[in-house]
Amino acid sequence: MRRREFLEAALLAPLARSCGSAPSPTSPTPGPTTPATPPTAQVPPSGSVIFHVSGVPDQPFTGAANHHAGVDALLQLMGQSGLKLHRSSTQSDTSGPSGMIASGDVVLVKVNAQWKYRGCTNSDVVRGLIQRILEHPDGFSGEVVIVENGQGRGSLRCDTSSSYGGDRAVHANANDESHSFTYLVEQVFRDARVSSALLDAIRTTFIGAEDHVTNGYRQVQNVSYPCFNTAGGRRVELLEGIWTGSRHEGSLKLINVPVLKHHDTGGSEITGAVKHFYGLVSMSDGHSAARHYGTLGETCGRMIAAVRPPVLNLIDAIWVSHKDLGGFPASSTHRANQLLASQDPVALDYWAAKRVLYAVDSNPRHSPDHANIDRWLTDCMNIVNSLGGIARPAEGIHAGMLTKFESEFRVVTGSAA
Repeated sequence: MRRREFLEAALLAPLARSCGSAPSPTSPTPGPTTPATPPTAQVPPSGSVIFHVSGVPDQPFTGAANHHAGVDALLQLMGQSGLKLHRSSTQSDTSGPSGMIASGDVVLVKVNAQWKYRGCTNSDVVRGLIQRILEHPDGFSGEVVIVENGQGRGSLRCDTSSSYGGDRAVHANANDESHSFTYLVEQVFRDARVSSALLDAIRTTFIGAEDHVTNGYRQVQNVSYPCFNTAGGRRVELLEGIWTGSRHEGSLKLINVPVLKHHDTGGSEITGAVKHFYGLVSMSDGHSAARHYGTLGETCGRMIAAVRPPVLNLIDAIWVSHKDLGGFPASSTHRANQLLASQDPVALDYWAAKRVLYAVDSNPRHSPDHANIDRWLTDCMNIVNSLGGIARPAEGIHAGMLTKFESEFRVVTGSAA
């Protein structure tokens, strides 16, 4: 652990322990007429900050319904540093006026569903995240949409078969393998505010700027982005926002939730927050060959800066598939029980690769300093920064320029144990 990480952990640990713990027997008890003191507003963290939670329990759902111990610990850790999940005048550990998600927002939760087993995003983590979004202190009147473009091989039912020898069985990355993303929508939540959208079917349909009806893709610069109607009746246009019938509103938020894993040898090497944008762009827009993998960093950088930056990148490292892209067999995976988050996807990928994935198997191709990884990290960083960075304070994005340099980002650590 670096000195800065140690200091962050040492400073925040007492505060983290105090949350939810019983009052000290020697602490004075306020009288019944003592007015409560409103929490002091916190300034959101500036620059690139990584939040890291370890010790996520194997059985994360032990308290309130759908509350995931790891997700709760991560959001608490972020909130203690001023990065709040909810945008609200209500001040709490996870809400404040500079928060990320407003009560009426449409929130796209981008998952990896091109694969199954431990090659897709952990749906237990997604379940815990959605639950917390719904628990907005002002009441949540928006919509949470689980999204993925598996480029013709995706399945939100976690039954994709093309890379599994024709096996069509459901194998979600969850303690209960039947808990696919579709299962969350249809069985766990059963709430009109929670829906899903698999974008594979619209990836070959390209639409003009004035078409606000057809489900398809628009092109900008050398990338493309989805425009579609949600189950809740909203019109999502990823670059512009929510189309109301006469104008666009800025009530659209993106949360990027990739699984950390090995990808290949000689290409991108790993999958993390940056490469996960390959599940939003359409590979049918004419640039697929160059994207594998010469322009990976540039493509993802343009998706982030020219289309839409996530308000949060949350890396699922519950199970790390360090040997196989598909997350199967089980012997190719390692239970790390960690979650990481940042608004800077480049810094997040650098640190996650170095401190989590590489730490599992010491494979030099999983080190972020490997030439192939460094290339796309650098290209993404440079493209985003040349386009002005990602800061959008009005939308809850407080990071500015991206960085891959450890000396330029902070790491705040905590535990869910």
